[in-house]
Parts: sequence; structure tokens; C-alpha cells
Amino acid sequence: MNSHTRRTAAFGAVAAALALAAPATAAEPGKGRGLDRYYQQRIDWGSCAKGPGDSMGRDLDKAGVRCADVTVPLDYAEPEGRTIRVAISRLEATDRRHRVGALLINPGGPGGTALDMPPDIRKAMKETGARYDLIGMDPRFVGRSTPLDCGWPVSTTVLSAGADRAGFERQVALQKGLADKCRATAAEALPHVSTRNTARDMDVIRGALGERKLSYLGYSYGTYLGTVYTQMFPGRYDRMVLDGALDTARYQPRLLKGAERENERALADWAAWAARRHTTYGLGRSRAQVLAAVDRIVDRSARGGLTLGTGRDAFRVDESHVPFLLVEGIADDTDTARAAFGETVSALAEAAAGRPVRLPPHLTELLRYATTGVESAFGSSQTAILCGDVAAPRDPESYWRDIQRSRTRHPLFGPLTGNVTPCAFWDRPRERPTRVRHDARALIVAATGDPRAPYEGSVALRHRLPAAKLITLKGANRHGLYGEYGNACVDDHVNAYLATGELPAKDRTCLRQP
Repeated sequence: MNSHTRRTAAFGAVAAALALAAPATAAEPGKGRGLDRYYQQRIDWGSCAKGPGDSMGRDLDKAGVRCADVTVPLDYAEPEGRTIRVAISRLEATDRRHRVGALLINPGGPGGTALDMPPDIRKAMKETGARYDLIGMDPRFVGRSTPLDCGWPVSTTVLSAGADRAGFERQVALQKGLADKCRATAAEALPHVSTRNTARDMDVIRGALGERKLSYLGYSYGTYLGTVYTQMFPGRYDRMVLDGALDTARYQPRLLKGAERENERALADWAAWAARRHTTYGLGRSRAQVLAAVDRIVDRSARGGLTLGTGRDAFRVDESHVPFLLVEGIADDTDTARAAFGETVSALAEAAAGRPVRLPPHLTELLRYATTGVESAFGSSQTAILCGDVAAPRDPESYWRDIQRSRTRHPLFGPLTGNVTPCAFWDRPRERPTRVRHDARALIVAATGDPRAPYEGSVALRHRLPAAKLITLKGANRHGLYGEYGNACVDDHVNAYLATGELPAKDRTCLRQP
């Protein structure tokens, strides 16, 4: 899955009192804590290609990107113990005379890889990009960093509890089994998979790069990581862009909980779009008819499941998968994305009618992700981060009550957003969740109809950070804007900030372009 797909994939644990000491902010990095060798390490830059079959690495090499591994401690409380590697990439500034510094990128997820992002971000930054060293980072246990793979039979833990108690009990058994398998496979690593440790890794990278301060661009979960960095290391960041921001106070393993209304609105807006193209998708000539077709798909999936594809390439999905497939398609309201989602829903409608279905390539990829362990490593690291950050409720009955309460108002998405996850069966986090206690000068970017990170979360973070400014894009059902959505107003505001370091004098509003 590409970085945008992973970011828009539905997001995957009151923490233990045993908090590790965060690195000091007033003293020199690592001083007196046994971390000097990490902060002062020499980075050995080289080719990004790992072999003749590494197309991503070859493309990065052609673009002038160089790659390296940075060594960090597995446990920052025991810096002399086991070490792990964090993979990074760098596209060096070409305008050295006006160089600003290093800008580190995180695409979200959590569990997203940024190693391949510097060339695209440079294009988005236009002439300003030449003034930065752009740093892609695969966070600990993600991508090309030291791996974490629990060997799961499914790649995602974000599934729906379905229509009844039996479906929920199947989910409890599945999610507990996933947690048990991960604990048996990666017991040593799991206590150290967390956003706070990733922020510590970021500061080691800053020191190893020789930078006094680090600039940052984070999308989605990456906004939470960026905010955590500002709180753990105030004074060590320069320009910070947070796109599709999460409210730190609401961050928890069930990240989509509370976003039901936004997803319903995005689905309804797409349905109106599809109704105007009935001859293409055959789902209905009005929004109501298209939504009724979606309801029929969900209902049929709960009564025996659906078969998509034929022969050895067939996939079997049920009521636990279909809401995920729907959520996956509505975080982007561009015509290209809506057309792809139209193909997905049309295929589901054909399967619900009992007809054979030819799968478009993007749906084949998504079904493999949802129903097999093809990307178990991504699902493992994503879940481990969420479970390692904030403790989840441990009683399955509390999830069932949440689902039942939300089912009346949100019959489609309530059982998805409220469902139990492996975090209910995870060991409790080693640290307390990060709380915002320091103001931060950041530029927050948000769309009013964002189905992944509801707009109110960006507004809340803006109020928690009085020195920050908010760029609002009105009328867009899109998660991830800067450099991706094509809105010139948003891109220009971000680029002006990255060029000058000056935030807008006040919050700004942009409009969705036709």
C-alpha cells in the first residue's frame, strides 16, 4: 500500500505509572545519561537500493536521495543495552547559501514509512524545497528499520463487530488471538514501541545530523508525533506543519471513534456524486438510491458473506470487512479517488447480487490487505504503537456497550469505530500519555470534512497551542492536504511559512476548488 493509502486506512493503550524519564531539554542532548554515543554517531550515507529488485531504492537513488541507518537504544532507560536501527533518507538542500536546515517527514498511520517521500515533498515545496535537507524516516519497527512482524493472518485489526453478539464474540476471539501471537513473537520489543520513543529517536537523528533544531512535516498520526516532540523537546524544533491534526487529549487506540458523523457525511457526498454517474456505476440515480445499494451490500454480507473474484484469486468477505472497505474509500473526494471507490462499491453490489465479479487492481490490493497477512508487518507495528501509547479498556463488555449505544445513530460505522482491538489484551504501556504543557508555534492544516481526523480535533489542538495558527480548507472530505490535494491556497500558506518561518498573522480559510 502506498503512503497515502496507509495514512487513510482506518487507524488501528490511562497508562501505567512506570514512566521513563524523558531526555532533558535544558542540558546538552544526552549529557550524563549514556546517550552521547547515539547523538554523536557518524551517519554513513549510501545507496538506497537494497538489491536489483528494489525499485523504490533505485528510484530514490536516481532522484539524488541517500539512505542510512541510525542506531538508537531499544530502551532509553538502558542505553547500554540492546540497540535497534532506524532507517532514514536524505535529499540534500541544493541552495546551500539560503539553507534553513533539516525537515523530517512522517506520513502518519501510525506505521507509515517516509523513506520514499523527500522527492515528492520537494516538488510540493517548490523553490523553498531547495533550502532544506529533506529527511524521510521509517520509525522504529516500521519499514526498513529494525522489523516487527507478529505473523498475523490479517494485516488490519480495524474490523467491524457486525450486526449481532455472535459477530462481536468472533471479533473478541480474533483480536485476543492477535495480541497473544504478537506477545509470543516480539515480547522483548513491544514495551518499547511507542510514540514517545519515536520522538526520542527523532531527537537522536537531529543530533546525529548536527542540527541545533529540527523542522517537521507530519500528516495524520504524524501530527500527534510532532506534537509529542514539541512537548518532550521544547526548544529543539524550528518550523512545524501538522496536517490533519489529532487532538492529543482524544488520542487513543480506537482513533476513528467519534468520527462516525464525518464518515457518514463523506459517504453521502460520494453517493450524490455516484448518482450523477449511474450509467457508469449502476448504483442508483439519486443519493438515497445509492445509499440503499450500500445498505443492501452490508445486509447481504451479514447473511452468508460475499465472494469477490474467481477461482484462486477469489476473496471471501463478511460483515466485519465491508464497513472497513467502505471507510477506506471515502477519505478523498477527488474525482479520481471517487471513481476508484465507485468501482469498489459496484463490485460489492455485483457480489451481493450473486454475480461473478472482476476485481479492479486497487480493490484486489485492498482485499489482500484486509483479509490476509500480506502486510502483517505494517499491521503489527501500527497496532503496537497505538497499544504502547495509551491503555485501552480491558473488559470486552465495555466495547459491546459502546457498540450498542452507537448502533442506533450510526448503524454502519458505530460497530466499526467502537469495536474491540488487540489493545484490550495488550500489556499496559510503560509511560503515561503525553499531555500538552508547552505552547508551540506550529502551522495546523485541516479540512472541515476530514473523515479520519475530524476537523474539531484540529481546532482543539489549535486552542491547546495558542501560538499556533490554523489553515482551514472548507468543503473538502479529504485527509491529508499539503502537496497532495492540489489546493493552491493551502499549499501557498504552507510554503510561505516554510520559506520565512513566520506564521500567518491570524488563522486563515481556504475554499475547495471545483
